[in-house]
Amino acid sequence: MDQGAAAKLDSFIRKKGLRRTPQRDAIVRLAFSEDDHFTAEELFERVRKHNINASRATVYRTIALLVEAKLLREIDLGHDTTTYDPNFLDKPSHNHLVCIDCGKVLEFEDSHVDLLNECLTRRMGFRPVSQTIKIEACCEQLRTKGTCPNLIQARISKKRLPARKR
Repeated sequence: MDQGAAAKLDSFIRKKGLRRTPQRDAIVRLAFSEDDHFTAEELFERVRKHNINASRATVYRTIALLVEAKLLREIDLGHDTTTYDPNFLDKPSHNHLVCIDCGKVLEFEDSHVDLLNECLTRRMGFRPVSQTIKIEACCEQLRTKGTCPNLIQARISKKRLPARKR
């Protein structure tokens, strides 16, 4: 987490009448230690893996605080699970391509999409603030080769897999 975001969080916590705690600081550090999207349970597993003495409730409350402070964004990547995006601060208009076979998530930015967003919102009398697009797609590698290393890795790591739409 960069210094600006850390300062914003400190200010937000003070305004809410809360205090910094070692557990909250450790959870925040882990939430922003990787660019990967995560669920609350996945963050809780990171906390446990790093031997941080914090309860599941503390992890969930810290996530809610980060969302309220607009430092984390809740996104819907499917799976009937709320996923959190830790890296939209650097790239507020980024989009997601989600493989419905293996669950792999790719972020992408495209100036054409940004221009289209700008044109559409202005034409309708609005000013764009942010935008996100989720494209669900089938794994081309799985279709053409019959195997996908992302699917294999997801199964090995017991990562949640999407419910395949038939």
